[in-house]
Order: sequence, then structure tokens, then C-alpha cells
Amino acid sequence: MLKTILIGLLLPFLGTAAGSACVLFMKHSLNKQVQRALTGFAAGVMTAASIWSLIIPAMDLSENMGDLAFLPAAAGFWGGILFLLLLDSVIPHLHMNAEKAEGLPSRLARTTMMVLAVTLHNIPEGMAVGVVYAGLVSGSDNMSEGGAFALALGIAIQNFPEGAIISMPLHAEGKPKGIAFADGVLSGAVEPVGALLTILFASRLLPVMPYLLSFAAGAMIYVVVEELIPEMSEGEHSNIGVISFSTGFSLMMILDVALG
Repeated sequence: MLKTILIGLLLPFLGTAAGSACVLFMKHSLNKQVQRALTGFAAGVMTAASIWSLIIPAMDLSENMGDLAFLPAAAGFWGGILFLLLLDSVIPHLHMNAEKAEGLPSRLARTTMMVLAVTLHNIPEGMAVGVVYAGLVSGSDNMSEGGAFALALGIAIQNFPEGAIISMPLHAEGKPKGIAFADGVLSGAVEPVGALLTILFASRLLPVMPYLLSFAAGAMIYVVVEELIPEMSEGEHSNIGVISFSTGFSLMMILDVALG
């Protein structure tokens, strides 16, 4: 079990690190269309993971409530939305291709705020993996090793392009390749740390697991709608973002059903 958990916690982080390493081998910044495609793919994976890996299991865990089984999922979902809204309003950060920073006013460097934007994005992903593995550790009948691995693998896959999307613009902003790579890796470190903290409290979390699963789903959907979808659609009209979103959604759905 310990080996399974360690693999699950490290997979998303390794995905980010591998994507960040692209800056060490690629001479040019990512093409705008490629960025939109990768962002759309990440949005699709996160949306599918929110539904199949988080919201549906949350409702299954609440089936003893009968027709009201949706209540914990709905309450947790809104908790996640409001939590990310709070972080988004407080933490100074700068989204890709944006000129104006969000959050509280600060004197942080532009590149630092770009890293904070991706770190903020990664928080709900770490929460999602941690909650699912916490349910597995707690012995929940609704959690399986295959389902937990599918979520970790899906997030790792979509973290690869995210790592490239953050490290390469940092290099384009003037940071040396090594520093840009390190910043990209650092932005993903919040995921295993957050997941591990969640698992450490696993035995106490089982009664509120439906709320926590849907909380992570709400946080992820907030990121998708507030950040990823606008980024995949900006600029000259193109269908590449929608096609990539659909590809990511389908892949995550297949992984969760096949492995879960």
C-alpha cells in the first residue's frame, strides 16, 4: 500500500518536472496554437477528473441519504469554488499572456507572479489526489487503487504540458534556462505536499469524504473556467482548444472507467 501511495503522490509532480524540462532542450518558445492546444487538453482532463473521480464518488458515498445524496456533493463543490475564489483574490499572480496581475497589490517580480499563478492552479490538483488516496487508506468501499491511480496518472499527463507552459515563458521573460526549469518544478511541489498532508489525516476524514471530494472538484472547475478556458480561446478564432479539451476529457474518462 505504501508503495502505491508514494507512486500516486509523485506521479503528478513528475509530470510537471518533465514538462518543465522542455525549456532545457527546446530553443524557441511554444507556438501560440500549441499553447492553446495544451491548455485545452489540461482543461479537459481536469473537468473529466472532477466528474468521474470526485463528484460521482462523492454522491456514491452519500447514497444512504436517498434523494438527498446530492447535498454533500453540492455543498462541497461550492466550498471548493469559494475557496479558490478567495485564494485568487488574495494571492498576487499573473496568468500567461496577461498584462495585469490579479490578487492583492504587490511589488513581486512579473516572473514570480507567473510562478504563483501556476502554483495556485496546482493546489486543487494536489487536494484531489490527496483526498482520493486518503479515502483508499481509510478503507472506503467507494475508492479503489485503480481509480486513485487513474486520477494521479491523468493529472500527471496534463501536468506535462503545464510544466512546459510555465518554464518556457519564464525563459522568454529573461530567466536562465536552469532557473526557469527550477521554477517550473517548484510550482508543482505543492501537489505532493498537499496530498501527503491530506493522507496523514485520512482516518479523521472518512465521515466528511463526500464533502472533501466535491470540494476538490469545485476547486478544479474554478481553475478550468476562470483560467484555462479563457486562455485556450484567446486571440484569433481557432477550434484547436475545443478539440484538445475534448481529447483530454475523453482520455481522463477512459482512464478512470478502465482502471477504476
